[in-house]
Amino acid sequence: MKRMIIGVLVLSMLAWATFDFFHNKEKVTSDHQTEEVSSTSEAMEREVGLKVGQVAPDFTLQTIDGETVKLSDYRGDRVMLNFWATWCPPCREEMPDLQAFYQDSDAVVLGINMTTTEQNIGDVRDFIDEYQLSFPILVDSEDKVAVTYQIHPLPTSYMIDSKGVIQFRIFGPLDYEGMMLEYNQLE
Repeated sequence: MKRMIIGVLVLSMLAWATFDFFHNKEKVTSDHQTEEVSSTSEAMEREVGLKVGQVAPDFTLQTIDGETVKLSDYRGDRVMLNFWATWCPPCREEMPDLQAFYQDSDAVVLGINMTTTEQNIGDVRDFIDEYQLSFPILVDSEDKVAVTYQIHPLPTSYMIDSKGVIQFRIFGPLDYEGMMLEYNQLE
């Protein structure tokens, strides 16, 4: 029964990713659906939203260890948000690269676990130990941030510049080289 539910979830995510890929009107590059934007005038007001060039929606979550984290507290830093789950094969594939990226850059990496899709929080702790993750793991136990960021396929990542503006997003796994490439283009 558990395998059937996971299979249905994976197929649903793949169907959504395919639909979104072919119906997205924004720039698509490489084998991944991505969006990029060049820097514009700092004086220009930006609206909050999920598109490249918009200010990333603020949120407050707890880490798995109970610390409070607020996205806006990282203004002035370059941030990578990564939405993931323990049962997600592409997330598992991406995690070693994400950990290496965190260690090799001065990026703030916030791993946001889709906790409502997990069987229990122990699975998340085991995953963290298995992959030896040292970046903050945030627990989205009520799906509030997932809903705000309209997370459909997993993993989904956002690169946010020091001004809080989304400069890049990807639906699906990103390898180390891709992470470093996009990160190095952030202000």
